[in-house]
Amino acid sequence: MSDASRGIATEPLPAVPEGHKWPIGDLWRLLRGHGRPIGIATGLTLIGTVLGIAQPLLVKNVIDAAQAGGIPTWMVALLLVLFAGQALIDSCGNYLLGRTGQQILFGLRTRLIGHLLRLRIGIYDRQRMGDLISRANTDTTLVREAVAYSFTVIVTSSIGVIGTVAAMIWLNPLLFLIVLVAVAVAATMVLGVLVRIRVTSERSQASVGSMTADLERALSAIRTVRASRAEQREAERIGVHVKEAYHAGVRMAKLDSIVTPAVELTIHGSILVILLVGGVLVAKGSTSLGDLVAFLLYVTYLVMPLSELFEAAGTIQRGMGGLQRVNAVFTLPREADEQDGAGQWHPSWDNGRPVAQAARTDSNGKVVGRSHDTPAIEFRGVQFGYGTEPVLRDVSFTVPSHGHIALVGRSGAGKSTVLQLIERFYDTDRGEILFDGRDVRTIDRSTARAWVNLVEQQAPVLQGTLRDNIQYAAPHATEEDLEWAVRTASLTDLLARVPAGLDTEVGDHGVLLSGGERQRVAIARALLARPAVLLMDEPTSQMDSMNEHALTQAMREISATGALLVIAHRISTVQAADRIIVLDKGQVVATGRHEELLLTSSLYRRLASSRPESGITADR
Repeated sequence: MSDASRGIATEPLPAVPEGHKWPIGDLWRLLRGHGRPIGIATGLTLIGTVLGIAQPLLVKNVIDAAQAGGIPTWMVALLLVLFAGQALIDSCGNYLLGRTGQQILFGLRTRLIGHLLRLRIGIYDRQRMGDLISRANTDTTLVREAVAYSFTVIVTSSIGVIGTVAAMIWLNPLLFLIVLVAVAVAATMVLGVLVRIRVTSERSQASVGSMTADLERALSAIRTVRASRAEQREAERIGVHVKEAYHAGVRMAKLDSIVTPAVELTIHGSILVILLVGGVLVAKGSTSLGDLVAFLLYVTYLVMPLSELFEAAGTIQRGMGGLQRVNAVFTLPREADEQDGAGQWHPSWDNGRPVAQAARTDSNGKVVGRSHDTPAIEFRGVQFGYGTEPVLRDVSFTVPSHGHIALVGRSGAGKSTVLQLIERFYDTDRGEILFDGRDVRTIDRSTARAWVNLVEQQAPVLQGTLRDNIQYAAPHATEEDLEWAVRTASLTDLLARVPAGLDTEVGDHGVLLSGGERQRVAIARALLARPAVLLMDEPTSQMDSMNEHALTQAMREISATGALLVIAHRISTVQAADRIIVLDKGQVVATGRHEELLLTSSLYRRLASSRPESGITADR
């Protein structure tokens, strides 16, 4: 078990984050900054609606003229012009609104991805990666439908409904009253359903997120799953969430099945009643046939926008459920880009490597700045814990600007935590960590991470080519530097075996490479970045004796020009160190060279004798 996993449990993200209790306000805030295109699109839609509303009135006049004995040709031509003009203007307005919606979604996804990649490291320890990915994928898709599609529908349909209603009232208030009663009944039924749609959507998305997280868990360890004959168990585990999503989807379908039929039945019933009542009024001479036909046209015009309005309302409720889950991610704390006083440290660079600042004198000739023996890294009374219990207790040691330092200890002693604090994945609870004599909390994280580089024990390799992975921390490195890193990490034989050389694909998570090859790629990647201090977490754990010997030679070269801090796994790595730091229960209990510690430290003697051939300790 790694130090980072001590006392840490996976926690679900809050369904309704604090400060986001009114998600409709969040949807509205997404529209900020897009007022101009929305205003233009709304204006075009308004013009198109006016043209559409004018058409039944023109039909009324054509019918009345026909009853009087003639049909004016100009009226028919004008009707065709209005029809074509409405189609063209509506198309332009809808496109503009749709494009604006896509721009809003682009901004949301960009912000979300940027936030996800900059969360504090502890968040990744507690949250499930699959669920976070689901929020960036599935949930933002729901928001897109709510904003990019439904907002467009609401704008266009609302204007259409208002204009149509105004024309219906002008034509015949009595017939409109019949329609109003029918619509009010349908609206009462639908509004109660919409609230339940949002709640059901949240549950459905939560189930999909859990399903994605468990699927990612199984696929990322598929070889272990197969070797353990656990396919059925994993399928059943994931199937629980699939079933939950299914039941939520069925409930959603049941609720959706109420909305559209309610609207359609209401409108169709209204048409039947209007035909009955309107026919009587025409027979009595209270209204004209043209008025009745025009009114019926307006009723049919009302069917589509009303149906779309209710459907869009349901989509927005689902989108609000998705947006709440997205906003929950934004409530998670992210790493600060800079802290007070940060960004003022500018280490010198020599041959692509950051080096310690040279000493200088002030106007009085007094030496100021860094002296020649200032450590590259210094821990002063550091205390840190992931939970309530501290992992490190009053830890103090130094790493000189040149040399090879080994860190050893039993599992859980705090070795990996030391490296994570140096990389500023976490900040200390108490005490100081100094880079070249400067407190790391006064240095922005980007500059601090250029000073050091870490080779993790798991040696993660990203999907892509060998070149992509080795140049990941130094994308503009020269071919000469690339060749040096490849040679130093003992990757020359690998490149000779593969036909595409550095352009060979490594597969997802580097699955096409062996464990030792992945480790050497990670070492080459760190070397190419040329940090002042190279951190290695058990770099030889998956190497054979020949590659280990080559790496030991490389470490001598590295420590001659910079600092090297290694969590030791094998006794040969420990013996090669200039100084060894022994950790136990979060404290430094001994320091010295291998021969000295064998005489002075009983813990070190036990560690050294426990694995005389392969290493000091196999885990952290």
